[in-house]
Amino acid sequence: MSVDYPIPGDAALDPPTEWARLRQECPVAKVRLPSGDEASLLTRYEDVKRVLADPRFTRRLDADDAARLSDTDSGGVFNNEMSQVIPDGGEGHQRWRRQVGKWFTAKRMTMLRAPMERMADQLVDDMVKRGRPADLKACLGFPLPVYVICDLLGVPAADRDRFAYWSDALLNLTRYGQAEVEAAQAEFVAYMSEHVAAVRANPGEDLLSELIKGGELSDAELLATGMGLLVAGHETTANMIGKMVSMLLADRARWERLLADRSLVRTAVEEALRFDANAGFGLPRYIGEEIEIAGTTLPGGTTVICNMAAANRDDGVFDGAAEMDLSRSPNPHLAFGSGAHSCLGQALARTELQVVLEVLLRRLPTLELAVPAHELRRVDGLVVGGLSEVPVRW
Repeated sequence: MSVDYPIPGDAALDPPTEWARLRQECPVAKVRLPSGDEASLLTRYEDVKRVLADPRFTRRLDADDAARLSDTDSGGVFNNEMSQVIPDGGEGHQRWRRQVGKWFTAKRMTMLRAPMERMADQLVDDMVKRGRPADLKACLGFPLPVYVICDLLGVPAADRDRFAYWSDALLNLTRYGQAEVEAAQAEFVAYMSEHVAAVRANPGEDLLSELIKGGELSDAELLATGMGLLVAGHETTANMIGKMVSMLLADRARWERLLADRSLVRTAVEEALRFDANAGFGLPRYIGEEIEIAGTTLPGGTTVICNMAAANRDDGVFDGAAEMDLSRSPNPHLAFGSGAHSCLGQALARTELQVVLEVLLRRLPTLELAVPAHELRRVDGLVVGGLSEVPVRW
């Protein structure tokens, strides 16, 4: 019997009870996706890590026998044609990562830290002026990553509301019909095509300008890179800011511990990433040949869902996995994936999360949730998990 997937938790910050049972009894579980198609779900740390690192598991979700993820004809963001432009593996993928990865080094992140902090301070000023209670996601969680990624790509931050709609349409598995998804994709492609052409004609100091000057990426690859970074670079971090602050405020002792010892910010961010029970869909992979995982034989043509959030709760790997330990170290969580396809922007996401936490601890030490934690509501249908709002007071 198939389980409906994604599996809902009882409350927005809590993991589904089903995860622990699946890890223990059924590490390779049959699940039914929003499309009605069937896939195999992995919930154990070692299995998820192995699949993410194995080049035989690909992102070829447009294969004839691959499961469609959403109930639209296109199958959602993982199946759209832009996701197939960047080479999936081999030298082509490494070439692309080398070119784009130059922009996400620790050294560059250090340079971005001061302007990021100024922007976070400004957003907190604006939130305080508007008065309490406030929605931390709308006031800080969403705008900060958008400003950062727009700046990185040389895109006007004034267009951020359009990006919000486009990325929501492309990342939502259930909320939009096929016509809306196609229209959003077409508008986004047209916008980014125009932007790439404008940058080519008049390059600046931003990421796309540098990639154009390097001359190694085609226009289609530049377009896919720009779109991918805009969607992934703001949606995931915007949601994670809201979830991280909510987790830390859900138990006052956590916030007080950080106020007493700011040196814990870095490990607290890593633990929030590990502890996030609402991380979204997970990473789908397609296998074209028969393979065995955890004693189960998967036939060729199987779509596998790697649930990193469930794997991050595996108590065979993390001592006290069900507890949030702000000083946990080492913390080899899989929030950013693993292997050759691990998240390219993870240094940027980490820097933004650390900056937000440092600024909030300094500016609003009395910050608290304005509703009980169990009343926080999830964003439904989104590939990346999030909270619809994060009401706070101070």
